Amino acid sequence: MAHRTQRRIGSIMLSLAVTLLVRTPLSVPIAQAQTPPAPAQQVKDTGTSLRPGDIVRLRIWREPDLSGDFPVNESGQIAFPKIGATNVTNIGADSLKHLLVSSYSTYLRDPAIEVILLRRITILGAVRNPGLYPVDMTMTVSDAMALAGGASSDGRADRVELRRAGQKVTVDLSAQTRLGATPVRSGDQLYFPQRSWISRNPGVVAGTLTALTGLVISLIAR
Repeated sequence: MAHRTQRRIGSIMLSLAVTLLVRTPLSVPIAQAQTPPAPAQQVKDTGTSLRPGDIVRLRIWREPDLSGDFPVNESGQIAFPKIGATNVTNIGADSLKHLLVSSYSTYLRDPAIEVILLRRITILGAVRNPGLYPVDMTMTVSDAMALAGGASSDGRADRVELRRAGQKVTVDLSAQTRLGATPVRSGDQLYFPQRSWISRNPGVVAGTLTALTGLVISLIAR
């Protein structure tokens, strides 16, 4: 009777240990696990218009002195060479190109102009070189990760979160999502999470299960 009771206790202990090991959210630090996540934002911004903090990459054919990267200041203006301060708030790339062609036609004959809009975003999480980066909206999420050195040894490239002002933005993102098709804007964060604790520590998990199995066997053998 006692032998049967020990076997039953051992079986219960093994089942409980495995359940706790699988269900415990070890991939999240304790401080984060105790803090409820901020509510997600519903964002309708298409990300096509210019805002303070954005950068305009201007290329004028055969005019290197007029070309360069020009930031949008807090007033929503850019100081372009020759034409001076220009209000660019809420102007898309095509509209800005037409404006610049018209303005520079005063000084140049049939100017060939290329305009690329860059967003300054912070790339964080499980990447090799987290930091602030200017991103071209023709880039994909995977391209943005590459700017930060790619995924770290404990990172995963198949998941990413868009965060704004400390809140997660509700938007579907994958590695091949083009940034221009998202509401990304200057000041936002792209956060790449770590792989789960279990997937990062298979040796520890296997060792723990082996130890638990040995303990149960020893209890049953008594």
